[in-house]
Amino acid sequence: MLSMYDPIFIGIDEMRRPVYLPLSGRNLLAAGEPGGGKSGLIQCIGCHAALADRTRLVLLDGKQVELGMLAQAADKFVGPDIDEANLTLRRLQRVMDNRYSWLTARRRRKIEQYDDVNVIVVIIDEIAYFSATVGDERQQREFIALLRDLVARGRAAGIIVVAATQRPSVDIIPKSMRDLFGYRAAFRCTSTGSSDIILGDGWSGSGYSATEILPTSQGVCYLIAEGGTPRKIKVAYLTDSDIAHIADYAVAIRRTGRNGSPIPTHQLAA
Repeated sequence: MLSMYDPIFIGIDEMRRPVYLPLSGRNLLAAGEPGGGKSGLIQCIGCHAALADRTRLVLLDGKQVELGMLAQAADKFVGPDIDEANLTLRRLQRVMDNRYSWLTARRRRKIEQYDDVNVIVVIIDEIAYFSATVGDERQQREFIALLRDLVARGRAAGIIVVAATQRPSVDIIPKSMRDLFGYRAAFRCTSTGSSDIILGDGWSGSGYSATEILPTSQGVCYLIAEGGTPRKIKVAYLTDSDIAHIADYAVAIRRTGRNGSPIPTHQLAA
């Protein structure tokens, strides 16, 4: 069976070679203008996670339709409700703290595959909806603080965060939070400043700018890893029918316990 410790196939590079993303112990940020292909990337990761052994899937989607087809295969799905979003992140924070207590008791620094502990994959589309659109300022600040903490501390506790936004600006993605993401994918942007907000300062001046991606090149992005150089890739595309079939199969194998029992919503913090 698939595992979140396996590299995830996400597309091809400029030489048409397959691109695999080792997401275990990492987080990913995808950003760019609407229609650039961000959804394709997070769908690839979401479908892999839904089929992966010993994996719990938590989805936050203000529009409800981008990740909605995977909702039945998820352990928790949050729609356009910032209170529920913040409650879910607080529960995940509690899980993270419990796992660090468990590691401390064993004089360990991180969860390993042999620990047989469920990996929790949190996918958020879109950040700006919860951090700048819905709710009041206090709720929005709480969401950003909880997300930052989960991204900063969750990796070693077996919690992976995949987040997307179509508003790559410093008010939505502060540099201090951007740098916590081990992988960053810049889809087409309208300015070099927006491209650098995603990839990192100075990359546009070095010839890596998402403004150069043509509007007709959906799914093309610059992907950068920690300490690496951006590489241009084209993300694999899953049709709605593909996603629906994968979701149905994921539900079937989860019911039979072949990839770990789904966690009831009220037990998310257990």
